[in-house]
Amino acid sequence: MAERRKRNSSIIIGLDVGTTKICAIAGEMTDDGINILFVSSHPSTGLRKGVVIDMEATANSIKKAVADVEDHLGMGIKEVLVGIAGSHIKSFNSYGAVGIKGKEVSSEDVERAIDAASAVYVPLDREILHVLPTDFILDGQEGIKDPVGMAGVRLEVKVYIVTGAVSSVQNFLKCCERAGLEVADIVLQPLASAGATLTDDERDMGIALVDIGGGTTDIAIYKEGWLRHTSVLGIGGNHFTNDISVGLRLPFNEAERVKKKYGSILPENGNPADVDVVALDGQVRGIPKKYIAEILQPRCEELLDLVKHEIDGLQNNGFIISGIVLTGGSSLLEGFDRMAEAVLSMPVRIGYPYLSSGNFNNGSGDEVMSELRGEFNNPMYATGVGLVLYGIEAMMPSERSGFSSDIFNRIIAKMAGWFKNILGKK
Repeated sequence: MAERRKRNSSIIIGLDVGTTKICAIAGEMTDDGINILFVSSHPSTGLRKGVVIDMEATANSIKKAVADVEDHLGMGIKEVLVGIAGSHIKSFNSYGAVGIKGKEVSSEDVERAIDAASAVYVPLDREILHVLPTDFILDGQEGIKDPVGMAGVRLEVKVYIVTGAVSSVQNFLKCCERAGLEVADIVLQPLASAGATLTDDERDMGIALVDIGGGTTDIAIYKEGWLRHTSVLGIGGNHFTNDISVGLRLPFNEAERVKKKYGSILPENGNPADVDVVALDGQVRGIPKKYIAEILQPRCEELLDLVKHEIDGLQNNGFIISGIVLTGGSSLLEGFDRMAEAVLSMPVRIGYPYLSSGNFNNGSGDEVMSELRGEFNNPMYATGVGLVLYGIEAMMPSERSGFSSDIFNRIIAKMAGWFKNILGKK
């Protein structure tokens, strides 16, 4: 039985609410660094393409995932960071400028510039989730990452604004509320995954993170340390599973098991021995493993062609990308990374989650990467681990992000007020 813990405010719970699974990950900051304490994963039955379609089913799945973490830690959980994705996410660029009040740039000047860039029209059915700086310009000098303390008279900022459909965000919040949880913040899932899988060098050189979820695939493009572009593709791991289900006439759950255990797109390297599967009639029969590869290969090619189209569109506009990082559970399909290299014509690696002392600081701090322990070292946990890292970064903004804790507290206050209005609380 787990040793009973006192409530510890330094413990962060990341809740990855996906189409296929709901994953709760607990982590904390210790004197020795960041420590992942426990991971709980339960099937998700209430979402489709990242959007809630059955609130009660989603809430129950969240309860089960969180209950496992509570049992392991021996403590109650009331607050979580929630990852959000889906086709309803839309993003755009904006710009703001302010005059410097003193002789040098203060954190308040930075906040005013970001506020100016955020003062744009957003449709009533959408809400801003993130306002992410992509470049600071001080008296015409571009490429500044942290202008605080620098001398100047005019500060400009370019930002990348991420928005979500109010109804979709509201339904996520209500599901958490039904599960007895408060949402401390909502984080874009590819942003969280990038924080757990990308290095500072990759974000500086130009990298595309391709996060293959159950219902959708999220793309996040980084350049010069900043997030520059996101997009959502309507193909995910469930499409691979469905193809196996239809092609081999298997129940969906059995097709998912077959995909995870035998999934490969390399028939020439496959084991010629038969694979035992449970058919729709309940009978066990054997099939050649190469059949699975022949089914998966066209769908993988389709997904990679969509990724290539997205990346080519950016590179045609002068945006150079040096490599690809694949993450998410389906990235582990045997041979998928090799196919991606051939289709995309650039280096590809699988994004396993790492722990870092500076994943969300846009390269402004010293980065110390360390691998997770074996059971947690899986791309399917990249978003959950990233949420924990995001929460830990937020706990110590003055040390990590380069911005003052006053600014961070004001941002959190704004988010708290928004959650309060959306849920109709007093």
